[in-house]
Amino acid sequence: MGKWLLYLFLALCAYITLFPFINIIAVSFSSSRAISSGEVFMWPVEFNVTAYKQLIEDGQLLVAMKNTVIITVIGTLLNMVFTILAAYPLSKTRLKGRNFMLMAVLFTMLFSGGLIPQFLLVSGLGLVNTYWSLWLPSLISVYNMFVMKTFFEGLPEEVEESAAMDGAKDWTILLKIVIPLSMPVIAALTLFYAVGWWNSFYSALIYIKSTDKMPLTVKLYQMIDLVSPDLLRSGEGAMQLLVTPEGIRAAAIVFAIVPILCVYPFLQKYFIKGVLLGSVKG
Repeated sequence: MGKWLLYLFLALCAYITLFPFINIIAVSFSSSRAISSGEVFMWPVEFNVTAYKQLIEDGQLLVAMKNTVIITVIGTLLNMVFTILAAYPLSKTRLKGRNFMLMAVLFTMLFSGGLIPQFLLVSGLGLVNTYWSLWLPSLISVYNMFVMKTFFEGLPEEVEESAAMDGAKDWTILLKIVIPLSMPVIAALTLFYAVGWWNSFYSALIYIKSTDKMPLTVKLYQMIDLVSPDLLRSGEGAMQLLVTPEGIRAAAIVFAIVPILCVYPFLQKYFIKGVLLGSVKG
């Protein structure tokens, strides 16, 4: 009996978690009449793709998608390069001043200068309205760096010592031994960074001013905030509502979520394994 109650509880939790997403998908594929009358629940009513056609014909969402892909790919690459370059030396006890550096890095995780000093710094560097205003302030996540550092510390020291005895330098050891052995945690942190960049909103809203550089999240915000019930087209003797604001918003949300959902299943096993290995030494 207890087992079935547990299954029922888990099924209820899954339903509560998935219902908003399923409902959004159903609304995006439903007719304007069904949406306006509140008939859409878990399944599309009077199936149509008018909302998606409206988004594609508008063209701006595709540009925003391209911008988001650029921000995500380059931003994630920069994150991983600098996270590895910071974590590897800090994982070595022979590094002079290591404890001080660790405390300094940890301090930045607990305290920050705040939004206004960061904006003044980014503005003073002339980075406003460029993607560097997003990439540079977020080069390294301290939490992710500590996860990778802990993973590096758990690697067998004998392997690196053998390579060093054969004449391998630190760069060779890092590139040819450490990184190949660290693919699970690298995949996990790559997914962390990529999801963060894909969903980044606040920094882009502050620093990116040009419409042709806006990422998908900012464009989606504008569509959700500004779309109005004026999507009316003339029919035979009367005005015919083809697309509702709710339908446009739902389609835009699905448009933004689906790409990252398609990537996650391929990295899921590395994601789970990498987080566990990076958080428990040994």
